[in-house]
Amino acid sequence: MKPLLSWFALALAAAFASRPLRAVDIVAHRGASHDAPENTLAAERLAWQDGADVVETDIWLTKDGKIIVSHDKVPTRTTGSQLVIPEAMFDELRALDAGKWKGPQFAGEKLPTLDEQIALIPPGKRMFVEIKCGPEIVPELVRCLQRMHASEKTITIISFNYDALQEVRRKLPRYQTQYLVGHPAPNAKKAAKKNAPVKKQPTLDEIIQQAKAAKLTGLDLQSTWPLTPADVKRIKDAGLELHVWTVDDPVVAQHWIELGAMSITTNRAGWLREQLKL
Repeated sequence: MKPLLSWFALALAAAFASRPLRAVDIVAHRGASHDAPENTLAAERLAWQDGADVVETDIWLTKDGKIIVSHDKVPTRTTGSQLVIPEAMFDELRALDAGKWKGPQFAGEKLPTLDEQIALIPPGKRMFVEIKCGPEIVPELVRCLQRMHASEKTITIISFNYDALQEVRRKLPRYQTQYLVGHPAPNAKKAAKKNAPVKKQPTLDEIIQQAKAAKLTGLDLQSTWPLTPADVKRIKDAGLELHVWTVDDPVVAQHWIELGAMSITTNRAGWLREQLKL
């Protein structure tokens, strides 16, 4: 069995190396989150050093109406704090240490502001800004982008929150908007939670219809979506871009590039680029 597996691995590697890949953007998920504390300025700087085309970040609105960067609504995992971001004041959140959990060399890293992150974007690079809350953040987001002179060439707004994306389209019509949609892994076990509501998985056609109705510019799909070339054609025929998250496997990344994805979001931007020889 081992010789057969070795032969298969070599054959797969040879096929992988022999097929030229078309241009695709490599998106650093929460910055260089594999090697640095996610969503910090340290992670963003490292992502740019690693050659990322785009850095993805996550934003919330604080109780006092300011934007702060964090993936989790309650940032216990990265800061040790049980503050709830929409119920907390900006200064309380900025006092937290968001770096030392990843290593002592990162101690003192703060939850950034979006202004700080935008200021670090090099010329020709871009940022995917994920709205983690709802449409209430959009007025402050508009002010931030104006304040930082961040144009539609630099910033793309993404979200799972359909209402937030609709509001972005109303207030920032020139900016690209991507609808984030997850999909359970084929072999994933269903959570055994009693009395938990069953969330219906939307079909691809339903998602396309929603995106078109809101005049969104693209879909950003979880890499577990079982899309076929015909599915991708339907997306593109609808005038929508296709992006994919989060991929740390070069073979999976190649699959999506060949399907026609315009960007691949990954926790390991520099490493994945090397593996793909992009």
